[in-house]
Amino acid sequence: MSAADRYEDSPPNGGADRTVGQLFAAATADLSALVHDEIALAKREIKKDVIRGATGGGAGAVAAVIALASIPMFSFAAAYGIHSTGLGLVWCFFIVGWAFVAIALLAALLAVRAFKKISPPERTIASTKATVDVLKNTKPHAAAPITADGHKVLTR
Repeated sequence: MSAADRYEDSPPNGGADRTVGQLFAAATADLSALVHDEIALAKREIKKDVIRGATGGGAGAVAAVIALASIPMFSFAAAYGIHSTGLGLVWCFFIVGWAFVAIALLAALLAVRAFKKISPPERTIASTKATVDVLKNTKPHAAAPITADGHKVLTR
């Protein structure tokens, strides 16, 4: 039950007949709901950054695999280059090798771009700081007067 639901169910006289225990329970429940909401917000913001990090990591892994795959191509090209004196097969291996390097560079650029988009959960940090500021600035109120039947009078 949310705080709004509790207030809708409260007596029409503004809760003047609620006991201190009920008020404390309501305040505790409200604080608990606030903490749960802050945690849920943090989870949503961090989930986006985890997805971005995984995308960047995947692109980086692809770049690494493709770069490793280009090493045998350049090795074969160098070996055939030393062995042959013509232009045929050697230039084909160089073209394929450079194509792999170009794909690896493209994947690396995508990885860097994805990693740059990762940011701290700014809304959660701001909301939490605001909550802490509100809680720091709350001041205790004077004790409420007690009625003849022993209940405290709630005033606004």
